[in-house]
Amino acid sequence: MNPIPDHLDYGLSVLFVGFNPSVRSGETGHHYANPNNRFWTILHEAGLTPRKYKPEEDGELLRLGYGFTNIVDRPTKTAAEITKDEYKAGRLRLIDKIATYRPKVACFVGKGVYEQYSGRKDVDWGEQPEPVVPGVVEFVAPSSSGLVRMRTGEIVDIFKRLKRYTEQDGRGRE
Repeated sequence: MNPIPDHLDYGLSVLFVGFNPSVRSGETGHHYANPNNRFWTILHEAGLTPRKYKPEEDGELLRLGYGFTNIVDRPTKTAAEITKDEYKAGRLRLIDKIATYRPKVACFVGKGVYEQYSGRKDVDWGEQPEPVVPGVVEFVAPSSSGLVRMRTGEIVDIFKRLKRYTEQDGRGRE
């Protein structure tokens, strides 16, 4: 199974950062492809997309100002399979990607992803103080995995807070 391609560009409103691809994403080559993953529903219900997109349309979201990457490239069944060495190497690659492409917001889809990236613990949902890459808002949102025990509506409410960064001036703060 191969890693899936990043969808990156300069001037993105939001770069969504996941743990790593699921096995299904590794098979299809598309982000958030597991049928139990609620990502595409959450984006639509949060008002971030005009309709519910399908995983195979992930590249089209670049036109909306959204990109995709992961802290670790290797597909696995669960994030628990990711090794410390993979996180360490992935963290350095991710810092480089964020510093190079400079999205308005790096949205970490899962607290654990942000904890591995930043080295911080006990983070809250939403914008984080003192970003690792200065000038880029670091936003922590719940994982959209079907394994997460939060109701979809609760997750949608947190993702809705991203809307302020997708508007024209992008100056909103929490």
